[in-house]
Amino acid sequence: MDIKRVNASVTTITRDINKLEEQTGNIYKSVMVIAKRSNQISLEVKNELDQKLEEFVSYNDNLEEVFENREQIEVSRFYEKLPKTTSIALQEYIDGKLYFRNPEQSDKQTDKQ
Repeated sequence: MDIKRVNASVTTITRDINKLEEQTGNIYKSVMVIAKRSNQISLEVKNELDQKLEEFVSYNDNLEEVFENREQIEVSRFYEKLPKTTSIALQEYIDGKLYFRNPEQSDKQTDKQ
């Protein structure tokens, strides 16, 4: 996932519930799909941030050597300015970029065959 190319809104936008439930037929299922994708995005972003900040880790526990690292501050600010993971997942859902399936329905279809 390329976080820089995300076109999700940073601010809150009111959404039409009827449009959100069109893909699944149930608003609660739609919310669960969005929530699960949001968790996946959150883990990806956290892992990416941890990898970038790992470069700046100092293993010396000397308080006198504490200093500002401009690069570390820039990385932190970039991730703070990103849209929330729920907004990103919601935008992916609206754009039709999410693949999801209902295991209960696929089990019923295999039983019929």
